[in-house]
Amino acid sequence: MFVQVITGKVSDRDGIRQQLARWVDELAPGATGWLGSTGGVAEDGTFVAVARFASEDAAKANSDRPEQGAWWEQTAPNFDGEVTFLNCAQVDTFGAGGSDDAGFVQFMQGRADRAQVAEAGPRLEALMARARPDVIGGIIAWPGDGSFTEVAYFTSQEEARKAESGGMSGEDAAEFGRLASLLDVSRYIDLAEPWLYSA
Repeated sequence: MFVQVITGKVSDRDGIRQQLARWVDELAPGATGWLGSTGGVAEDGTFVAVARFASEDAAKANSDRPEQGAWWEQTAPNFDGEVTFLNCAQVDTFGAGGSDDAGFVQFMQGRADRAQVAEAGPRLEALMARARPDVIGGIIAWPGDGSFTEVAYFTSQEEARKAESGGMSGEDAAEFGRLASLLDVSRYIDLAEPWLYSA
């Protein structure tokens, strides 16, 4: 899988949502290798999205389409300032991966050692399955410079907050803390109303 992470400040929330919906209706059928997208706008006006492709070649082929360029020209005015595109050729998943059934999605960005995270992956998955039924799954995208973007999919924001505030036993909480410490998270972006699309 290849992932592209897009972030920026939105000046027109409804406009960007309409443009994304139009992309899915009109451009997605011709985007060979597009698997799905998850995005939305946080309370502070930050837009974030992750577009999933079968391969880097598929993502590039989509970017090179004339209709993609025309769509972006119409979409860009909905942003206020610079929009960042982060290409990630290394992608890991946990649980069910991305899910259109999520009622709440959280993006986390920071730095970590991918090898250490991968080694701890089986223990974390077992812990989540046992103690965090609110977590459906997720994606961790690595651009190759030591940074990461994790996208976690939850059943609902209410269930996620409840679990965060003491849903684990003492032993599980300690283990979760040790595993979570492998990720040096510098930014959280919460999407209370995620926009979920799949091919």
